[in-house]
Amino acid sequence: MRPVSPELISPRSPRVLAARRLAKRNFRGKERLFLAEGPQAVREAAGYGDTLVEVFATVEAAERYADIIAAARDTGARVHLAADAVIEDVSTTVTPQGLVGICRFLDTPFDEILAARPRLVAVLAHVRDPGNAGTVLRCADAAGAEAVVLTDASVDLYNPKAVRASVGSLFHLPVAVGVPVERAVAGLRDAGVRILAADGAGQDDLDAELDAGTMGGPTAWVFGNEAWGLPEETRALADAVVRVPIHGKAESLNLATAAAVCLYASARAQRAAGGCRSVTES
Repeated sequence: MRPVSPELISPRSPRVLAARRLAKRNFRGKERLFLAEGPQAVREAAGYGDTLVEVFATVEAAERYADIIAAARDTGARVHLAADAVIEDVSTTVTPQGLVGICRFLDTPFDEILAARPRLVAVLAHVRDPGNAGTVLRCADAAGAEAVVLTDASVDLYNPKAVRASVGSLFHLPVAVGVPVERAVAGLRDAGVRILAADGAGQDDLDAELDAGTMGGPTAWVFGNEAWGLPEETRALADAVVRVPIHGKAESLNLATAAAVCLYASARAQRAAGGCRSVTES
């Protein structure tokens, strides 16, 4: 059997140059395409409708992840065997894993999220770090949230670092982008959702909220900037400003950790007896 050779061997190939440009936000917005790097992201993309457009794979990766390549081809995506130098050029990571996908934008209109009457939502307001944004999205997915909303003051959902940090969760739940925080809060409240702002200086304590039994209903958590939290005008929009209690000597929690604590607290309260979720609910 003749050895398989890559078809794309030059980083200057027009196909490769077009893919590499997607590392920049203006090109992503123009083409409405983004990069999904690594086997986990490409696998999830292949399982999400027709979002996967193209896959670049080294010969070794194509053999190692033959199931992912087959799934990608089943969606109609074009698969290109590429030289290692091409993958390194397209990838935004220091140590590429041999697979890079190109995907169509998949954000959901905010009105569709509201129409679905979500019970647990994460709202990212003024979140600028893409790694944090992706990690919060992953936490929301793990906690069973039905949606994530990124406000117009937050980072680009399709930043390669955000996509990587979501570890495939980007493909699991609806995400609305570019929503003004005032509209996000007003729309969710009109949909019957209680708005909680997470802030280390909040007047209300998360433990006290849980003990009082006030967290069993539909809830949206608003998370702020990594460095300075939520501005006063955003906190004022919430029904309550809640802090995660620090029982030890730590100065504070980082954004992703605090988000995980808050979202899981709501998820547990909603699944408890008397909450709005039920194992018998359709």
